[in-house]
Amino acid sequence: MKKRDMFFLGTVIPMIVVFFLFHTFPLLKGVMYSFTNFRGFGDFDFVGLMNFKDLFTDSRVLNSYMFTFKFAIVTTIIVNIISLALALALNSKIKFKTTLRGLYFLPNILGGLIVGYIFNYIFTFIIPKLGEVMGSEVLSKSILGSTSLAWIGVVIVVAWQSIAFNTIIYISGLQTIPDDVYEASGIDGAGKWLQFRKITFPLIAPFFTINMVLCMKNFLMVFDQIMSLTGGGPAQSTESISMLIYKAGFGGSQFGYQSANSVVYFIVIVAISLFQIKILEKREVQL
Repeated sequence: MKKRDMFFLGTVIPMIVVFFLFHTFPLLKGVMYSFTNFRGFGDFDFVGLMNFKDLFTDSRVLNSYMFTFKFAIVTTIIVNIISLALALALNSKIKFKTTLRGLYFLPNILGGLIVGYIFNYIFTFIIPKLGEVMGSEVLSKSILGSTSLAWIGVVIVVAWQSIAFNTIIYISGLQTIPDDVYEASGIDGAGKWLQFRKITFPLIAPFFTINMVLCMKNFLMVFDQIMSLTGGGPAQSTESISMLIYKAGFGGSQFGYQSANSVVYFIVIVAISLFQIKILEKREVQL
């Protein structure tokens, strides 16, 4: 065996082993526990498909799925609209655009828990205080304490943190479009809006697909921001699927049951991602 091959195996094999131990093996164990009544401790028995059957009649599980889907869809739309608008602005010939790109990317560097705790303080103390000074009854109460408005606070925080990464992807897409395409369309009398509809958006469609799939996947898996903002409350109104699996699985003696939930959750995310790719790829145009 050549030294190059030995070096390659010596660097790849340890990574494969680590990946198996910390990713594949826990996944397989979780699938196994999904067919048991394991509580996270003690003995357990195999119950077959009973856990999966019970999931579809559990109101708490169904509510968490409804909230997660609603949150993911709304946040995905908001993030992509704002990200695309920012990318168009930052890709144009404006002053200090390099500095601006660095500034707006800062939220993406921060951890989700840190951002959540900061906004928790803002929503709980700063905004209500400003509302009292302004005499606004609406602003004087924290939206995180409302069962009907708390999810909006989560959307604001997650969108604020996620926009930067998506904007970078859109900027990368915009930079692949040659200037002579716009020059030719300008000669033909096409305005900015027509150029966007007929040139810009069709040609960045692959980047749009990437952003939509990543956004939906990440937002369906939202956890950190909810943990630090609401903890799933009030009254479980912002309890995402990840939060439910964590709370009930590790703290509610439902390890086997929530393992089944996580298996269904995994299948749902994969199915949605594949569906998005199949639909959105039809809109892609090659230059």
